[in-house]
Amino acid sequence: MGQPVIHWEVTGKNGAELQEFYARLFDWQINADNAYQYGLVNTQSDQGINGGIATANEPHSGVTIYVQVADLQATLDKVESLEGKTLMPPMEIPGAVTMALFSDPDGNVTGLIKG
Repeated sequence: MGQPVIHWEVTGKNGAELQEFYARLFDWQINADNAYQYGLVNTQSDQGINGGIATANEPHSGVTIYVQVADLQATLDKVESLEGKTLMPPMEIPGAVTMALFSDPDGNVTGLIKG
């Protein structure tokens, strides 16, 4: 069974400005009323997936997809065996998710979320 893309995010220098831009551009509802000021995006559609928009933190800014996997560390080990690089080891976001980040051999960043 394959692992699905379950989340995406856009991050940059000013998360609030990005949130306003995408909300106005696509009529998305974005709620950043949380401790991290992470804008949870509701695209208001029954197609596709929702995501998030925020100020960038290391190690990456830009557009990232997140793939759901059963075992974060085993997946990162496989990434390394395929000449990718772990950027952020498994990290728990309290009350939210456990996640990790890696880059592929060309430097593209992908996130992992424990499923």
